[in-house]
Amino acid sequence: MKSIKKNIDRQPAVAGKFYPAEPEQLQLELNNLFARAIPKQSNHVRAIISPHAGYVFSGKTAASAFNQIDGEVTYKRIFLLASSHHVSFDGASVYCDGDFVMPYGKEIVDTLFGEMLTERFPGIFTNNKTAHINEHSIEVQLPFLHHVMKTRYRIVPIIIGTSNPATCQRIAAILRPYFNPNNLFVISTDFSHYPEYSDAVKVDELTQKAILCNDPDILLTTLRDNSRKHIPNLATSLCGWTSVLTLLHITTHKDALELRSINYTNSGDTLFYGEKSQVVGYWAMVVVDKKVEKADFHLSEADKSTLLKIARSTIDDHLNGTSTPDENEGDYSGALKEYCGAFVTLHEKGQLRGCIGRLVSSTPLHETIHDMAISAAFHDYRFMPLNVHELPHINIEISVLSPLKKIEDIKDIEMGKHGILIEKGHQSGVFLPQVATETGWNKEEYLGHCARDKAGMGWEGWKTANIYIFTATVFEEL
Repeated sequence: MKSIKKNIDRQPAVAGKFYPAEPEQLQLELNNLFARAIPKQSNHVRAIISPHAGYVFSGKTAASAFNQIDGEVTYKRIFLLASSHHVSFDGASVYCDGDFVMPYGKEIVDTLFGEMLTERFPGIFTNNKTAHINEHSIEVQLPFLHHVMKTRYRIVPIIIGTSNPATCQRIAAILRPYFNPNNLFVISTDFSHYPEYSDAVKVDELTQKAILCNDPDILLTTLRDNSRKHIPNLATSLCGWTSVLTLLHITTHKDALELRSINYTNSGDTLFYGEKSQVVGYWAMVVVDKKVEKADFHLSEADKSTLLKIARSTIDDHLNGTSTPDENEGDYSGALKEYCGAFVTLHEKGQLRGCIGRLVSSTPLHETIHDMAISAAFHDYRFMPLNVHELPHINIEISVLSPLKKIEDIKDIEMGKHGILIEKGHQSGVFLPQVATETGWNKEEYLGHCARDKAGMGWEGWKTANIYIFTATVFEEL
């Protein structure tokens, strides 16, 4: 008679160490991290790369990665891939004996799927519980996932124990059929370990660029080159390299997929705790379906008219204390439901009267315009709140932004076409594309004013900062 399998739930290993063990404190910590994180700027996300250090060090970057996920999507499975820190073994271990116990409850494991992997591919997948008991790299991802997801999901926790690139390729071949829009992949890794701050920034950029090439061979070559540089105290430039390598073996040669960087920090950026002599690097990255993303977004003239109507009626309702019934959201086009940045600008008799926006947004475009219209009219600190007598003289302009693109050379900036985001650590500043046209600045003035006046990092601060460009679809009331 076949024995009935007894569930053995996996208990937390690093609660109270890497993240708060009390549910209320954990929720407060997550709220704070997501408030400081890079908002959603990517649609149709198929995978994310997220760090796994203590939240005080890497939490903001991890939240930036998870912010890219559409929490309203119902995924059949969420695969979590991590590289073992404690035990070495051939192949990978998939936990399928029970669920993951967390401070806020249980993360439900797709145990049947895990058992299928171990039964069909015994030479590659095993149920080696030892690999999971003390491993932190999957556990620390789960509170972020729980915070973001609004739908039910099951996880597939996989720890890779091998250091053989050929085995990673075999793991990828088995998982590749499941890399589709019905599932989400979360890849857990930190970057450089223990070099001094400036060395970490340099080596982490090299590793990041290699990953963005979406080529396993380039990644392996870069990792070897990094180790041959003999950078003081550099123990590794990618601790989860086997997990990232497995991802690249899945995504390489797929033209529809694109890898993008979202945010970089290292432990030296941490207030109060960060020291610069020995740091650990963290990147948030995503894999997006770029063909779907580009094909979906287009603003028709009807869309523009609808957005202007939303802005106008929102301000009018706020001034008059009335409420205009919203259009049925089902009547909105797909473009108005996309997550993209937008600004609302008000002019009164040709003069600026308010301008507020979001570079990227965690709400659909029609909701963003509603919120930004109120902010521009009543919460721009440069102006008194709009009054009802001014409303007939107000002209509304809307700027809808494209996704951000990180550049390495300011030659890529086209004045009048590109807006800019300059970001370094906790400092950031942004100019819309039309600022260059309105001011007549040259490119270095454009960058200098943004760095000094907007980001507060000094006139030449842009030279050592990350620079992103974007375009805008600008339209106004006639």
